Amino acid sequence: MPEQHSFPGPVRLVSAETDLARYGALLHAVSAAAGDVPALLALAVDAGDSWPKPGRGQTGLLWELLASVASADVAAGRIFEPHLDALAILAQAGHLTSGRGGLWGVFAAEGPGTRLEAKADDGGILLSGAKPWCSLAPLLDRAIVTAHTESGGRAAFAVDLRHSGVTCEVPVWVARGLREIPSGTVHFSQVPAAPVGGDGWYFSRPGFAWGGMGVAACWLGGAVAVARDYRESLRAAAGKGREPDQIALAAMGETDRILTSTVEYLGRVAELIDSGALSNAGDAPAGDGGLSAAGDDTPAAGRSAWSEALRVRGTVAAAVERVLSLVTTNRGPAPLAFDETYAKRMADLALYVRQHHAMRDDAQLGKLTLTGEHPW
Repeated sequence: MPEQHSFPGPVRLVSAETDLARYGALLHAVSAAAGDVPALLALAVDAGDSWPKPGRGQTGLLWELLASVASADVAAGRIFEPHLDALAILAQAGHLTSGRGGLWGVFAAEGPGTRLEAKADDGGILLSGAKPWCSLAPLLDRAIVTAHTESGGRAAFAVDLRHSGVTCEVPVWVARGLREIPSGTVHFSQVPAAPVGGDGWYFSRPGFAWGGMGVAACWLGGAVAVARDYRESLRAAAGKGREPDQIALAAMGETDRILTSTVEYLGRVAELIDSGALSNAGDAPAGDGGLSAAGDDTPAAGRSAWSEALRVRGTVAAAVERVLSLVTTNRGPAPLAFDETYAKRMADLALYVRQHHAMRDDAQLGKLTLTGEHPW
């Protein structure tokens, strides 16, 4: 018989404990909609109308909300985050988002055999080519996509995914995690597009790094939920007379230590962003996983938004991996086989955190460290 799960509580990053009750209705709605993508997308649209944007004084609250949603359902966090990121990108570019409505995605990935090009036409900019890793594209209204420009750079554009020139492949999505969020290739044929910033703007703005840290907040929320699953399993066993042994307690203690320090770190970084201390973008990658050429050899004082994003994402990813290992090792195979909520959460989170580039991101950070960009 599947285990009964208590209602998920919010993940507290910056709010007072007494203020967390305000998330109750949201988390109830997310939990009830788990697995129902249209319902979750509708909730994401509602969030886009009211949630704060990064860098405007409430970054910690935004990340707290994202982490809390992901703790209720990891896939929900994966749905909320890109829509909110798209609205933040538009705002950073000075585009008015009121009245635009609809569901947004952000498609900036590159892949072998695919290339999206932007070319000027008498009527404006037209996009042609293909873009990989476009999650939920058939269900979205619009997207911000990056494309190669005629000047040899890359730029961001807003596109209408309902245009007749847009074709969404049916992805061969065999993953057991994030099963309701397949990512496939989208083809564009002479699709009109509106520029969002110029060449290089998308990657050079500090908001690129802030958005990457928002993804890490979702990962963290999922790890908190996994830890809560473990805690409740130990309590349930104790209630039946099976007190946890030293190994189980040690795993619980290490989990607490990891998550407490990671939550507090994320809260401090949010404060740095809102204070303006991380308004320097730094050497963000140009979309291919390597450092951009500009500024590679220029020593930086302290830290930039991008170097801090690498620290945050690496720290959170390592925390997630360790918590997954500790919990699955100590809980064994039974809940993975018979507890649907737990098994889904573990599979969703294991796939989601693979967006982190692991040692390649550490290599970027190491290069920045050698230029003097570090807080120590």
